[in-house]
Amino acid sequence: MDIALLIDGEDRQSAAGAVHERLDPVTGKVATRAAAARALDARQAADAAAAASGAWSITGPQQRRNLLLKAADVMDAKVADFTTLMIEETGATGPWAGFNVMLAANMLREAASMTTQIGGEIIPANKPGTLAMAVRQPRGVCLAIAPWNAPVILGVRAVAMAIACGNTVVLKASELCPGTHRLIGQVFAEAGFPKGVLNVVTNAPDDAGEVVGALIAHPAVRHINFTGSTKVGRIVARLAADELKPVLLELGGKSPLLVLDDADIEAAVNAAVFGSFMNQGQICMSSERIIIDETIADVFVEKFAARAAALPAGDPREPVVLGSLITLEAAQKMEGLIADAVEKGASLVAGGSRDGAVVAATVLDHVTPDMRIYQEESFGPVKPVIRVAGDDEAVGVANDTQYGLSAAVFSANIQRAMEVAGRIESGICHINGPTVSDEAQMPFGGVKESGYGRFGGKAAVEAFTNLRWLTIEDPQQHYPF
Repeated sequence: MDIALLIDGEDRQSAAGAVHERLDPVTGKVATRAAAARALDARQAADAAAAASGAWSITGPQQRRNLLLKAADVMDAKVADFTTLMIEETGATGPWAGFNVMLAANMLREAASMTTQIGGEIIPANKPGTLAMAVRQPRGVCLAIAPWNAPVILGVRAVAMAIACGNTVVLKASELCPGTHRLIGQVFAEAGFPKGVLNVVTNAPDDAGEVVGALIAHPAVRHINFTGSTKVGRIVARLAADELKPVLLELGGKSPLLVLDDADIEAAVNAAVFGSFMNQGQICMSSERIIIDETIADVFVEKFAARAAALPAGDPREPVVLGSLITLEAAQKMEGLIADAVEKGASLVAGGSRDGAVVAATVLDHVTPDMRIYQEESFGPVKPVIRVAGDDEAVGVANDTQYGLSAAVFSANIQRAMEVAGRIESGICHINGPTVSDEAQMPFGGVKESGYGRFGGKAAVEAFTNLRWLTIEDPQQHYPF
């Protein structure tokens, strides 16, 4: 499938005529062939967004709402197209692709509902005869940089609320799923959005730095949001700082799932299996550390390992739970994590095998801080179990990481669980639920090296608007000179 850039409502090839081929991680065949943009193409996309910004910023909330609702319907109708692209480009399973489309469409509906909630306030003024207001206005052109692992969800999240708030957007697609991200642009075009409101740029991996640098430096770009690795997030933040432009960053994670000694073990196992192995563990919120009280650890590990070992893995075109990892290199990294842990004393109690880019659900017990899997974000289906003695040690292990995105606590005592949750350093925490969860209206983001700023609902309105002080004053007011 050939993929064009979307600039000012038109399909365009890159100015240099270059293309980038994305290979199916399971078959090795070409999944998509996308236009490979360079700096000139990036600047043209930003120019188109800037040209559309004036009219879109003053478009009424009802019109913006209607278009977003139409886009949601169009997206729902394209679930088969999105599913095919996600399977071929990322190795995802069909159910994960379907969930992506469902949640992304609901994100569009949530954004539509927020168009009339971009409010302000009247602030008492000391100056007589003055009406003082705080009002929210669009930032202008927003740059959205989305990843491949939940490509429809995170691609839509990167653009929906920005557009709902009256901004125009350039979406920098992931090199690993250019077709999937470009299809989001097609959804907006078919919904009837004006030209230039959403532009989509695809590029080859070697040109990513050039393209992102050109977009961040473009004078019309006034805000950047990035979802991806902490390593790349640092680069984006530095480039934006040089331009004095605000950034919303949602980065890596090493999410802990704490199972206290009074927890419902079956419930905790259910959450651990889902949070660990959904989408092969390639979710920023994936349960990356199972922290279990030593008094119940043997029972928990036996059940957890049995469940993991029973999960079918293979070609996502087949009826499997675990599909392919994004690349062969990602799968090979899993082997390195397993070998390091076993060499240093961990017990391999489930999985451990690899077939190309497919890795079986793997559980490592008795993991200790000197093992790579204790600190490194695996971003795959290899999960460590860390045994602790009591709540204080559990919290200490949970916080023994540079990351702080999601967390979960299982306990039969809600007051106890709340106290433990309050001590965990994370942007998100769930009690008696999995670490993996997302709803369009919730404030989503992390602390520490998991980033800063929030997507979702009212928090996203704050992210994608400028707050201005506006007054109406007495023209006959007194001046001291």
